[in-house]
Amino acid sequence: MEPGAVHPLALAILENLERVILGKRHELELVVATLLCEGHLLIEDVPGVGKTLVARSLAQSLNCQYSRIQFTPDLLPSDITGTSIFNPQSRQFEFRAGPLMAQVVLADEVNRATPKTQSALLEAMEERQITIDGVVHSLPRPFMVIGTQNPIEYEGTFPLPEAQLDRFLMRISLGYLTKPEEIRMIEQQQFEHPIRTLGRVVEEGELLEMQAAVRHVFVSDFVKRYVVDLTFATRTTEAVYLGSSPRGSLGLFRASQALAAISGRDHVLPDDVKAVAESVLAHCMIVNPSERMRGFSAKQAIAEVLERVPLPDSGIA
Repeated sequence: MEPGAVHPLALAILENLERVILGKRHELELVVATLLCEGHLLIEDVPGVGKTLVARSLAQSLNCQYSRIQFTPDLLPSDITGTSIFNPQSRQFEFRAGPLMAQVVLADEVNRATPKTQSALLEAMEERQITIDGVVHSLPRPFMVIGTQNPIEYEGTFPLPEAQLDRFLMRISLGYLTKPEEIRMIEQQQFEHPIRTLGRVVEEGELLEMQAAVRHVFVSDFVKRYVVDLTFATRTTEAVYLGSSPRGSLGLFRASQALAAISGRDHVLPDDVKAVAESVLAHCMIVNPSERMRGFSAKQAIAEVLERVPLPDSGIA
């Protein structure tokens, strides 16, 4: 599949998602971009704005195996990954897969599980495999984890460590609807929820071809320099204690390719980089405690970086 062929299929996914999630075009573009560059997504928002619906709608649009894991303090790693059970008839241990062995996995309220359980996701998200009793089990393709957490309620939670946050390609917030959009939502769900009639628009094989095609979207040398300049700038900002890692540069590069393909282009523009910079980089940064106390956030730090870092010279007269 050529990069140009990604656009109509991505558009079909977006339009399908918009049948359920109203008024969130840009956020849904970021969801699809995360999917196309084989990344993972963290949705951080208040209850009731459609975080779970995004995961369910995406899985149904792709005809992918969907699994939902409700994270709680008593959840064990084996409850997620699976375990080996002794079969007395064969006298051998047999692997019983857990809910993580799916294609679209919703890790609901992921920060409510203990760090030990949270760490069970690390190998799966980075290496696309899990290890049980020394035996490696490959995860299915495509594979995407969509984590959710509530930024308001912190009682009984375990904040995600930097290593876990770094595994998520993007962090987004959906936010509230406008008044007209909320009225439309009420009318739309008066008799039946639209997700009940949501069909698939892309097959599994087509999605894998789309993911491969996105990697061939052209990125010029000056855009690559711009990507790295932005990441380096997060490490030299005075208000930031820890900037984005090299994984941030790679994530920014991949996400820009995916957004360009969704937009119907076979090349990346600086505007693509700017459009995904906050979602890709902000959650991988740590702001100085003193700056945090006065209300300064990583989101503001990214805005300053985007304003401060100039576009590299393209070399075109």
